[in-house]
Amino acid sequence: MEESVDIKKMHEKPPYGVIAILFIGAFVAILNNTLLNIALPVIMDEFSVRPSDVQWLTTGFMLVNGILIPASAFFIQKFTNKKIFLTAMVLFTLGTFLAIIAPTFGLLIVARMVQASGSALMMPLLMNVMLTAFPVEKRGSALGMFGLVMFTAPAIGPTLSGYIVEHYSWRTLFEIVLPIAILTIILAVFKLKNITPNRDVKLDVLSLVLSSIGFGGLLYGFSSAGEMGWGAIEVYGTIGIGTIALIIFVVEQLNMEEPMLDFKIYKHPMFALASVISIVLSIAMFSGMILTPLYVQNVRGISPFHAGLLMLPGAIAMGIMSPITGRLFDKYGPRALAYTGLSISVVTTYFLSRLQLDTGYYYLMMLYTVRMFGMSMVTMPIMTNGMNSLPMKSNPHGTAMNNTLQQVSGAIGSALLLTIMTNRLDQSAADQAKELMGAGVDISTMKEEIGRMAMLDGVNHAFFISTIITVGALVLALFIKRVTPQQFEPVAETKQESEK
Repeated sequence: MEESVDIKKMHEKPPYGVIAILFIGAFVAILNNTLLNIALPVIMDEFSVRPSDVQWLTTGFMLVNGILIPASAFFIQKFTNKKIFLTAMVLFTLGTFLAIIAPTFGLLIVARMVQASGSALMMPLLMNVMLTAFPVEKRGSALGMFGLVMFTAPAIGPTLSGYIVEHYSWRTLFEIVLPIAILTIILAVFKLKNITPNRDVKLDVLSLVLSSIGFGGLLYGFSSAGEMGWGAIEVYGTIGIGTIALIIFVVEQLNMEEPMLDFKIYKHPMFALASVISIVLSIAMFSGMILTPLYVQNVRGISPFHAGLLMLPGAIAMGIMSPITGRLFDKYGPRALAYTGLSISVVTTYFLSRLQLDTGYYYLMMLYTVRMFGMSMVTMPIMTNGMNSLPMKSNPHGTAMNNTLQQVSGAIGSALLLTIMTNRLDQSAADQAKELMGAGVDISTMKEEIGRMAMLDGVNHAFFISTIITVGALVLALFIKRVTPQQFEPVAETKQESEK
């Protein structure tokens, strides 16, 4: 049985209870994404595996995300949000349970991939529900709350993980997530209602295969570049295959009446501009999340836990500012927020490119926090303005595209900045050694000092490149215009399945 979705009535009284359940599920799923990073060395020792093997706990998770997120537009249009959410949470919970009991490393990888198959759909689903449930004039505030989940959960992960791994077993990371996941499923069974409109769309298998090879190949290739090097066939081979598959995929989607991922949404200028700025900003943001811990641990010699603790105020700042930024967006639009936030990001990123061997811990914490504060003023307003330019029926495609681009740009940005840092580090170490040898100094006793100086030079150089990238985003922000779409579309265009 089908019933029409009364969008106007829903806008008058948004379903806050339903959204709260989705928030809890998305929060634990995204938190889990970063919980394991600090625990990798401990897991490597317990199962006696190599660094290249243990990385599959994060690489496998990422690949499943790369395959499923582009397909999320199809799932969100085809099935009710209750069915999708319950399926996703059951898969995530099953993967969490398997990780707790995993007796072998192979089963732990399987557990992580099962988890990923559930969590991949969480963010596109939540964002699509928020776009449907709230009127346009309140979207900024709504997506500001969405940003609270998207930014805070992954940033809290390293700090929480560092404390747990230092005092308990790595399996505790999964044990604290499991009861919350089970409770969320119980709440969803009894309280979750269907909100998003559905259509009878069909999945093109070739599109799914090309999408999986394309996005999966790019994600794997760029993510592996830091460890294997750009000359490894696994890196340039998978990037090459992924690029070819992605080109074929895009061409095919443009020629389909019912595409799996609709690239025609880029005919809307503000959505296209929002995508470009989001990609640039994502690359810049990852520079801070990767380079800061490297400086703190490898140059300053500070413990992983305190490295994570240094980044916590930045996460809190983003969490507090996200809803506030949403309200400011509703009132003033995206341009003023983007100018202010990107200006703060440019200045703080430049200061991070001027670090010294003895830069103070709390000064660095302050700088990182202010930088994250600046970025919190840009990301969600830009994304919201872009989504506002799309008709409601294109929301699933817009959310799928945004989440896919974040995954891919994050991987590419991480790989490029780490490569830039490593190349500068190697060159700096060689130059220092040559200079000292020319002065008749025995460098065998100064290897550690040379290494620290070279790492500092590499980190500073990478942050300087990140500054230039952020300036690029600031220039693009000059072209932002506020979008004022229709309040809602005719009810006849949206159909929803009613569950008994």
